[in-house]
Amino acid sequence: MNSRTIIALALMAGVFVMEGYDIFAMPLALPRLDEGLPALPDNAGLFFSIVGAPFGLFGLWPPSFGLVMTGVLLGIGIGGALVAPFGDRFGRRTLIVLGCLATGLFTFITTTSGSIAEFFLWRMMTGIALGAALPNVSALSAELAPPNLRGTVMAVVSAGIPVGIGLAGVLAPEVVGMWGWQGLFYVPGGAAIILALALFAVLEGGAPQSAGSPAAAAKPVRFPQAALFKQPWVIPFAVVAAMLALNAMNLYLLNSWLPTILPMAGFEQEMADRISGIVQFAGIGIGVAASFGIDRWKPATTLVLMFGAMALCFFGVSVSAPDALRWTLLLCVGVGGASAGGMALPALCAHMFPPQQLSTAIGMGILVARLGAFAGPLVGEAIVEAEMGAQPFFLAAATAPALCVLVALLVPMALKVRVREEAPVTA
Repeated sequence: MNSRTIIALALMAGVFVMEGYDIFAMPLALPRLDEGLPALPDNAGLFFSIVGAPFGLFGLWPPSFGLVMTGVLLGIGIGGALVAPFGDRFGRRTLIVLGCLATGLFTFITTTSGSIAEFFLWRMMTGIALGAALPNVSALSAELAPPNLRGTVMAVVSAGIPVGIGLAGVLAPEVVGMWGWQGLFYVPGGAAIILALALFAVLEGGAPQSAGSPAAAAKPVRFPQAALFKQPWVIPFAVVAAMLALNAMNLYLLNSWLPTILPMAGFEQEMADRISGIVQFAGIGIGVAASFGIDRWKPATTLVLMFGAMALCFFGVSVSAPDALRWTLLLCVGVGGASAGGMALPALCAHMFPPQQLSTAIGMGILVARLGAFAGPLVGEAIVEAEMGAQPFFLAAATAPALCVLVALLVPMALKVRVREEAPVTA
């Protein structure tokens, strides 16, 4: 790779860092908002209690802001499914630059919100812009990477999300001290615009041409999403989508309720919070290692080992007495593996789908993952409200990766579809 390509990949990693910061901006801003935002009508309680479930991801639970917290996630799913596939038709660079510019614009506008409805609208619009850009960033990073390291490069680039979340939390006191709660949105909004301008300059004629550009797509179609639900691509997409949905459900189950479940098992809240934070960082290493295994070893075996280890570790937690060191080590594999799945499964798409379908496959996969994400916190809520305790919770957490093991056994069959479709036609 030449220096310009390396710079392009670094900037695209910056897009994921910006996303992590942006997603965490609203939870950080919420406790600092002025009083007086309009309250919800009485008959809205049930609706907001359902759509607001992912709010528990951040340890907060005001039902009136539940919809706001789901807005960006909903938007990312919509943008990934409906807008990102145009990168396969018009080129990755166009979607990435416009998506980053729109992200910056809507993030800045969020600071003008004075009601729940306005916050929801601008957070959803921000999510749509992010959803348009992110699958194309992943697809372009795969195309710019060496052929034998595509999945690994995709995983390293997407590892910016937890970095962004961490930076948002660490820098929040200083940012709020300078600019108030609005500053939490100024930072990712400004970063998005700077990244858009930088990527426009770096990708313009300097980086290798995207395989998702019009020149590379031999037969662009009006609705590329439809191809994923027809032969021959329905089987590969079903395999990837099933693992994405199950993994996302587990990830949001764990991130929503782990700080609540651990004290129920006997840990002090401070220790529970510390364990919940530590296990997140393990996902970066596991994700990179799994993606390397997908690239250079055996994709199916790699995924079976990763998901199998997760299931065994959650089962181990469920049947063992609470112990800070033992549970932390086991949860590093379990929770870290769930985070890693979000990195490794898009990397699998680079091997399963041709370049001209990559943004479409990843974008639709993001939509499916968001559907799973909404279900996870509701499962945890049912367990907590029933006062079932920690053991059933971790048994539930073991179920999703166990099912992923079964789906991963179908990966070799799914990979053969692309090999068969790209095989030269002999007379």
